[in-house]
Parts: sequence; structure tokens; C-alpha cells
Amino acid sequence: MNRLAGKRFWLIGASAGIGRQLALRLALEGAAVAASARDGAALASLVEEMVPAQTACGGHAAVPFDVTDSAHTMEAFKRAGPVDGVIYCAGAYEPMSARRPDLGALETVVDVNLTGALRVLAACVPAFCRRKSGHVVLLGSLSGYRGLPEAWGYGATKAALIHLAENLRCDLRGLGIAVQVCNPGFVATRLTDKNRFAMPFIMTPEAAADRIVRGMAQGRFEIAFPFLMTAALKLLAAMPRPIFFALLNLAAGKPGKAS
Repeated sequence: MNRLAGKRFWLIGASAGIGRQLALRLALEGAAVAASARDGAALASLVEEMVPAQTACGGHAAVPFDVTDSAHTMEAFKRAGPVDGVIYCAGAYEPMSARRPDLGALETVVDVNLTGALRVLAACVPAFCRRKSGHVVLLGSLSGYRGLPEAWGYGATKAALIHLAENLRCDLRGLGIAVQVCNPGFVATRLTDKNRFAMPFIMTPEAAADRIVRGMAQGRFEIAFPFLMTAALKLLAAMPRPIFFALLNLAAGKPGKAS
């Protein structure tokens, strides 16, 4: 039986990339989506494109708002109407080294990726707790497994989201609320278009959305893909730090003693 059919999700970050394809894919599964992002026109177009779905909580809806505004976030949750779960896909990214920091960009990355998620969760999780049911999905990244070059700010927010999902899983145990974190590798979006290096195992947003929907239906805590990249980064994450740093130095062409 399709575990997502008949459910209604508040999906934040739905105007483009993974979020947009995820909304379309959920609609195909028979789920309804309250789609949110800043771009109201893009959301209206998305709602028109989605396969119609009607659930006990209602149908599709466009709910534009800015996750960097606390008051707007709470108001958007009310406008979204009844939902069975929330999916946080909003994201900001700027390739950056600590040698050349851009403080304004860093603040935006943290505000959208992490603080925005906290604002959304503060709006909806208490309601899930009161009724003792709900579903929370946070979009992390494989880059959150360990500190990597040129990911200053972004990697830290994704590591924090993984940690946050674990916090939620612990705090909400026994309340009938499912918690999942999705950690994809490289996905071809307007964010990864900023990268100037070869991205291994890069996949389309459509393929990523398929993986996420399958993982949501299966109910496992972590949805991570692609397999080979996930396995490699989990291995790196398990290594003692001196070995990890030595390998990074070697990959960067800077052999020497790790500190």
C-alpha cells in the first residue's frame, strides 16, 4: 500500500530544484502539497502542473513566504492549513573558502539553511505533538558528514540539520511523529551550477526526488544517496582525524604531516 497517498505535506523550498520535483512526485503518489517559497508566481505554476490530489486535510496550495522572517513563517503555517507533515527543502549555497570569507553570504546560508528550518519546526512541531501524529523531513547533505574544502558555512549548516534531525528523533519518541533526514550527493540545480569542479555521481532533480519519495515511504531515518558516494563519505567520517586530514592533504597535492 502507498503510505504517502492521502497525506498532505507543507513543502518549503518548492519553487525550483529538488523541492519542485519532489512536489510533483508526491502529487503523483496521491499526496497533496502546500508548496512554499518566496516566488509566488513559480508556486502558482507548480500547483497548476501537479496532478490533482484531494486528502482529508485538503488539496494543493501555493503559500509564498520568506523563511528568514519569523512572523511570516508562523503566519504561513496557518495559511498552509492542516498538514500531515512538513518537508524542509529551502537552501542557500555559496562555494567559499575560509581564506576568502564573504560574511553577508555566510549569514544568508545560515539563516536560510538552519535558522529557517528552526523557524518552520517551531511553527509546526508543537501542533504535531498535540495531536500525536506528524512527519518531519529535513534536507541535509552528504557534505554534512565531515568538514570539506570550499564548503565553509554550507557544510556546517547541513551537519547541523543532521544533528537537528537526531535531536527531533530523540525528543519526539513515542508521540507517533516520524522524523527523517535526507542526505543527497550532488544534484544538478541552480545551487550546484555555482561549482567549478567535477561533481562525481551528479544526478537530476527528478532522480533525487524519486529517491526521497521512496525513502519517505519506507520510513527509514536517513535517506542517503547515491550509494557509492554515501559509502565513501561514511568511511571518511569514521576515520580518525589525523588520517582524514592526511588524505585531504594528499588529494590536494599537499603531502605532509597531518595536524
